[in-house]
Amino acid sequence: MNKRFAFLIVAAMVLGVAVGWACNQFLDPAHAAEAAKWFKLGTDLFLRLIKMIIAPLVFTTLVAGIAHMEDAASVGRIGVKTMGWFISASAVSLLLGLLMVHLLQPGAGLVLSDAVSGGAAAPAASTEGFTLQTFITHLVPTSIFDAMAKNEILQIVVFSLFVGTAVASLDNKAPQIMELAEQGAQIMLKVTSFVMKLAPLAIFCALAASIATQGISMLVVYGKFVLGFYATMGVLWGLLFLAAFVVIGKRVIPLFGVIRDPALLAFSTASSEAAYPRILDGLPKVGVRRRIVSFVLPLGYSFNLDGSMLYCTFATMFILQAHGVHLSIQQQIFMLALLMVTSKGIAGIPRASLVVIMATLTHFGMPDAWIALVLGVDHLLDMGRSATNVVGNSVAAAVVAKWEGELDDIVPDEAETAKA
Repeated sequence: MNKRFAFLIVAAMVLGVAVGWACNQFLDPAHAAEAAKWFKLGTDLFLRLIKMIIAPLVFTTLVAGIAHMEDAASVGRIGVKTMGWFISASAVSLLLGLLMVHLLQPGAGLVLSDAVSGGAAAPAASTEGFTLQTFITHLVPTSIFDAMAKNEILQIVVFSLFVGTAVASLDNKAPQIMELAEQGAQIMLKVTSFVMKLAPLAIFCALAASIATQGISMLVVYGKFVLGFYATMGVLWGLLFLAAFVVIGKRVIPLFGVIRDPALLAFSTASSEAAYPRILDGLPKVGVRRRIVSFVLPLGYSFNLDGSMLYCTFATMFILQAHGVHLSIQQQIFMLALLMVTSKGIAGIPRASLVVIMATLTHFGMPDAWIALVLGVDHLLDMGRSATNVVGNSVAAAVVAKWEGELDDIVPDEAETAKA
């Protein structure tokens, strides 16, 4: 089943590019744009279905996972280890992006007139509220129903932590609430399996829409930027693999085997949220206990988006390089600290990183319209950073499980499935 699903995804990618290219080449721009709207409809419906299940899935799985822990101290201990890993991985991602953008200089010599005159406008995103005070305040929901309605994952996580910890601290563990949370999680996972069957169709629509309107020639315009980012992302993947190998040893091979399909799905849809249910189901197959997975992954989707943070640094410096703006060492260090704070709580959906980049540009007194420089290839780069987010969170879950002594042996059949 895994092989067939992977084949369908790859086939959808190839067919999407081919159909999009045909529309771009043989239709006039107006008809190509109209065709792209219909293709985009398929992708939008799929992502709406994903967003429909994310809030209840996160709530039920996180509450059930925390409630199974021995006591509140256990939650705190695992939380400290998890956040320690997240902060370290975030710092490495941000610093790697800064170092590589200086090494590769992707913005040097870029013809700005060609890039900006393409008609791309700055996204209608507000940069207000990007302060430490408002971020801390935003952590606590005024209403859990409002947070779920808006898919505020970070607020849902905070509420779930309180509920799960309260259940875990009770002497009788509130068996009815436990059963309700566990059954709710099982139901949402089943709903997720239904939604996932539409993934190949959504992938086809997403790529066809993108290529139909922008054409493959966009890769030529930003070739250095695109290749530089993917080379940097490859280095980060290598560092994640190495870090996982140091902690869990040879178990890293089946781990990367089981997250192959979710990473491919995130890459194809440009949404790490789309892969969340498959990671949740796949990591226990390589020995990561479900309560660890249910605890680490929701937090990771708010605090450990390695690919997005790598992109924030790389893209911000690329834009500044292209406009001939130079930051001092002190300013660059402050930029890393600013991105460390503002990038937390980014939703794992397409173009979420653009808001953070805009906030960084305006903080340094640059026009926020400069974000238009990367819009042409943002979807292509969003595919890579979404896949990286999936890998980073999967590695984090395995590492925390190892530190907690909750990385079980792999059953032979499951080991073969992970490698397949």
